[in-house]
Amino acid sequence: MNKEIIFSLESAYREDFKIEGFSFGKGDKTCCIVGALRGNEVQQLYICSQIVKELSSLEKKGAIAHNQSIMVIPSLNPYSMNVQRRFWSVDNSDINRMFPGDKNGKTTQRIAAGIFDFIKEYQYGIQFTSFYIHGDFIPHVRMMETEHKNVSLASLFGFQYVMLRKPKPFDTATLNYNWQMANTNAFSLYTNETEVIDEKSAQIAVSAVLRFLSRMGVIKFQIHGGYMSTTLEEDNLMSVHATEGGIYRRIKQPGDEVLKDEPMAEILHPFDGSVLEVVKSPTNGIVFFAHKSPLVLENSVVYKIIKRLHV
Repeated sequence: MNKEIIFSLESAYREDFKIEGFSFGKGDKTCCIVGALRGNEVQQLYICSQIVKELSSLEKKGAIAHNQSIMVIPSLNPYSMNVQRRFWSVDNSDINRMFPGDKNGKTTQRIAAGIFDFIKEYQYGIQFTSFYIHGDFIPHVRMMETEHKNVSLASLFGFQYVMLRKPKPFDTATLNYNWQMANTNAFSLYTNETEVIDEKSAQIAVSAVLRFLSRMGVIKFQIHGGYMSTTLEEDNLMSVHATEGGIYRRIKQPGDEVLKDEPMAEILHPFDGSVLEVVKSPTNGIVFFAHKSPLVLENSVVYKIIKRLHV
């Protein structure tokens, strides 16, 4: 294992901004694994730390294939993580909306440009990221639906689901999209939790990465388990909205099966505790995403459901 500085910026008033990476093996730029782009992505940082630990052990055993190299970058935003801010602490900008970056632009654009120049030539790109709505998913792999997508490769992680997302205008500035445009096979991996560590889904994610690397011949490692992945399109998920705002009491969890009109959550009056709304399932299906914050606003998405094809 080699530890190296991937990118740095001088700072006038504090320690220089540095992004560190850990490399394993030698030769072709095979796979780059990226963790926290935002300051609250503790789960994503933790998963990368466990991957570094596993790859370090495998490298000592000579289990990295010949002429293959793996790069792990646990965090692209340590400044924001240090001050517990989700976005860049100076101007509240999101690094994952700045790719491919601009070397002469504002700070987050320069960070994105410097990082992207370093990682854009890798054959495979794996990113651990978080959703814009606070909540939990069934662990899955997601990719942009472009001409560069490769669903068969995504299924090699062994997740239960592969999610395809049609790019919206703001997606064109994300790492996943720009990796694909640079001909990298790019995958975004989602697990439960963001701001706290969930050991169970973290281990699922670590095993999925090792399974993918093993199946691609990058590491010599025998790992069992995993699913025959089902491919879903994000537009086909059914969103369930809260019609009232208040205290949110979740009943159904990601992965739970639900029947039409079955209670999924309750919205309570924040002052007197009365039930303002019982959120019910609009269809038979499986809970794919569930809102988690203790408070909810009117019209917020609280669940996303995989509809049953045959009911």
